[in-house]
Amino acid sequence: MSKRCVLALEDGQLFEGHSFGAAAEAGGEVVFHTSPFGYQEILTDPSYVGQIVTMAATQMGNVGTNGLDDESGRPRIAGMVVREYSERASSWRSQGSLHEWLNAAGVPGLHGVDTRKLVRHLRTHGSKRGVLSTESVSAAALIERARAVPDMEGQDLATPISTRTPYEFTRPLRHFEGSDPARHGVIGSPIGSARKSLEAAPLHVVAYDYGLKATMLELLVDAGCRVTVVPAGFPAEQVLALRPDGVFLTNGPGDPAAVAHAQERIRTLLGKVPLFGICLGHQLLALALGGRTFKMKFGHRGANHPVQDLATGKVEITSQNHGFAVDADSLAGKAVVTHLNLNDGTVEGLAAPELQAFSVQYHPESSPGPHDARHLFARFVRLMRPEGGQIVPVGAARLLANPRPG
Repeated sequence: MSKRCVLALEDGQLFEGHSFGAAAEAGGEVVFHTSPFGYQEILTDPSYVGQIVTMAATQMGNVGTNGLDDESGRPRIAGMVVREYSERASSWRSQGSLHEWLNAAGVPGLHGVDTRKLVRHLRTHGSKRGVLSTESVSAAALIERARAVPDMEGQDLATPISTRTPYEFTRPLRHFEGSDPARHGVIGSPIGSARKSLEAAPLHVVAYDYGLKATMLELLVDAGCRVTVVPAGFPAEQVLALRPDGVFLTNGPGDPAAVAHAQERIRTLLGKVPLFGICLGHQLLALALGGRTFKMKFGHRGANHPVQDLATGKVEITSQNHGFAVDADSLAGKAVVTHLNLNDGTVEGLAAPELQAFSVQYHPESSPGPHDARHLFARFVRLMRPEGGQIVPVGAARLLANPRPG
C-alpha cells in the first residue's frame, strides 16, 4: 500500500498520497461524505456509481469489513479518498480489511492527503470531475483525463445497474447472531408492530430497482410485505397486472431527469396504487407529478442532516446521499412539500394525498437517529391496507401553506 496515488480534478487541483485498495485508475464525480461511520454501507450504496467518494472523517478502515453490512453485494464507488487509512481493524464484527475488500473489487483508494483542503475546495467550487490513478503519468495528462470524465448531469446511471429480470425478495432485516435485534430496529419499532398486524395477510409490494439498497426491502419484508423487485424499464401495465398493494420507488445514481421513460411509467401508476419513493425515487415521483429537479452545488452526503416534518413540527436526524434536488416552486398546485432540510431549506419530502403517493429525499432505512424516520415504512403499510391511511396528518394544511424552516 506504499504505491504512489494521485487525485486530479478537472480544474487543475492535484492531491498526491499513497494507494490502498486496487492499483488502478478510475474517473468519476468527486464528492465528499461527512459521516464518521458506516463506510461499508456507503461504499456499497449503488447511488455512488460513477463517483469518487472523499470521507471527511479523519480515519477509515478501523472497523474492517464484514459480510452483513453490504447494501448491494459489492463496492459501487469509482474510488475512495481518506486522510488516514487504518491497516488494523479492531471491531469484533470484522471479517477482512478495507484494503483487501476494495482490492478484490478493483476499486482504487487514496490516503495520506489533506482531505480538509479537498472538502473545502469542493464546498467552495462544487463537486468536480476527477481521476484517481496509481499510473506513472504526468499531472497534465491526469488533468486532461479528469476533464474527459462525463458530467453527472444528463446521465442515466440507474437503468444500466438495475436488475435484468424480476425476482422475489424475502429476506428480513439482518443482524449478527448473538446481538440484540432490538438495536437493529427489529423489535419494539413501528415496523415490528405493523408486521404483527399483517401476518395473516401479507401485502404485495412491487419495487422498481433504480439501484436499490437492500435494507429498504428488508424493512418492507419485516413489516409483513411480500416484495417483487422489477427492472427500471419494467412497463407500468405489467406492474399493474401483478396486482400489487403498493409500488416502491427505490434510490439510485445519476440524473433523475435522464432516467429513460421513468416519469411516464410512474405517471401511469399514479392514482391506481399507493406509491412510496426514496431518494432518486422521490425525485422521479416529483418529475412524474410535473415538477422539476436541479443539480446541487455539492449535494447532501452525511448522517446528521436535520429535516423537519412540516405536518408535526418534529425534526428528524437523517442520513442523506444525493446530488440533485426537487424544485419546490415547480410543485405548486401539483403536490405538497411535507419535509424541509433545515440547513438549506431544500425539499426533503412531498405528497400527493389524492393520488396516494408520498416520498422523501433522505434515507429512512439508515440509522443516524438511530431510527427517527423508520416510521415512514409503517406509513406506507397503513396506506396499502384496505381501510387506508393518511399521508399528511389532519391539521397540516396551515404548515404546508408556508413550507419554510424557522
